[in-house]
Amino acid sequence: MAAPLRLGRAIPVLSFFLLLLICTVHAQLSANFYANSCPNLQTIVRSAMSRAVSSDQRMAASILRLFFHDCFVNGCDASVLLADTATFTGEQNAGPNQNSIRGLGVIDTIKANVEAACNGTVSCADILALATRDGVNLAGGPSWTVLLGRRDARTASQSAANSNLPSPASSLATLTSSFSAKGLSQRDLVALSGAHTIGFARSGGGNGLSPIDVQTPRIFDNAYYQNLVAQRGRFSSDQALFSNTTAIPTNPIVQSYIRNSALFFSDFVAAMVRMGSISPLTGTRGEIRRVCSRVN
Repeated sequence: MAAPLRLGRAIPVLSFFLLLLICTVHAQLSANFYANSCPNLQTIVRSAMSRAVSSDQRMAASILRLFFHDCFVNGCDASVLLADTATFTGEQNAGPNQNSIRGLGVIDTIKANVEAACNGTVSCADILALATRDGVNLAGGPSWTVLLGRRDARTASQSAANSNLPSPASSLATLTSSFSAKGLSQRDLVALSGAHTIGFARSGGGNGLSPIDVQTPRIFDNAYYQNLVAQRGRFSSDQALFSNTTAIPTNPIVQSYIRNSALFFSDFVAAMVRMGSISPLTGTRGEIRRVCSRVN
């Protein structure tokens, strides 16, 4: 097990300025951004996600993963939804995404429904953020107020996806550094890792699927953390959050989430809001895509 990351002066300073940026972005994003321009937006998204999750119980986890993989690569700008073009190679075939990301068609369907009601108004980035919240809630998890006002990227980067998305084999030190670079704390890391309480992973490199949370893979709860204590984490990056070594600083957080599921839900929501505020395009930057898989 890798030793806990000892952060030098440079990283805390960087994190400080990233946190300042996130606070500024919070002021730019707004819960009622579409109150006048698309008042039925949240109803449209919720309805479509309800249908998607009812027909495929894996979909809540897939959309949640899609949002994470979007935000960690150049911010929450829906770049992960862009197909490759003649001018750029996008993120969908990067190592962490190839043959594994799901839910693109669901987002396309929601976007079409939203376009029918509010033409050229709502970004794919905001639709993905709302769909993620609804998927978590439909799986039994918490709900929260999603800050809105993101715009969509006009390009995507496969190399950025390869370098920014943490590996399932990452050590705690690597994970801590990766999250810190996005302005997220180690507590955010542990809370967001709880997303693995729902979903399945390919087993043995083949087409078979195995649950990430061996107890309740379709229910958003705190069983994921119980698995870590029992040394039943699906990935080494999961198990890295809990060790018998008391020097690992995340152990107390894991234990607190086992004792208090409400605390896990609360911390997860706070971390999701922070992650959703990573470097969004706002104002006149980017565009409102008419189709999520391609630029206008």
